[in-house]
Amino acid sequence: MNGNIITDFVKVEANNNSRSKRRPVFGKGINDAWYKTRIVVDGVIIESPAYAAWVRMLRRAYDPKHKERQPTYIGVTVCDEWLTFSNFDKWYMLNHVEGYELDKDIKIPGNKVYSPDACIYVPKCINALLNKNNNVKGKYPTGVSIRKRTGRFETSICIDNKRVFVASRGTAEEAYNEYKKAKNKEILRKCKQYPEFAVYLKQHMYKKVV
Repeated sequence: MNGNIITDFVKVEANNNSRSKRRPVFGKGINDAWYKTRIVVDGVIIESPAYAAWVRMLRRAYDPKHKERQPTYIGVTVCDEWLTFSNFDKWYMLNHVEGYELDKDIKIPGNKVYSPDACIYVPKCINALLNKNNNVKGKYPTGVSIRKRTGRFETSICIDNKRVFVASRGTAEEAYNEYKKAKNKEILRKCKQYPEFAVYLKQHMYKKVV
């Protein structure tokens, strides 16, 4: 699982012995690839990019330790079709974009199931912008935290993969409103930057902003 990943991975046919040693990935995924998904080149373990992406997806859905670190993945599953690697592999070859990340809910807001109908590859900056992991376990709205020293509520959003301060307000509600305005503004900026994703991005804009 920790091998190096290269885009020009050379597929080498797996023999019956190596196939027989495969075990379900996170208790769910079946690796039925006709080729070796991990090979050794000059003493270095190289992993198939498609297989690595499949394993990451399964980890997010079925690894309890990952869900502890990222509670937004609680309830997330993978469709039956993609529990078989060869099916995901075919979709990956047609849809993967180098440097982009697999996203399950930009097309369908709130979606919890990884599937070929819901998923799409998007730029990392879009994935980070729409991520709502902030304060998952906290008592304040998304993107809002309190600075104990001052007692004021602060908010920030992710812009181009960096956390950017937005505002400091006296109440959580006021800070959250600033968060929503900033988020909407950045989404519109991303619509211009990546027009091919605009129809999906606009679904994630906040409608009630004072």
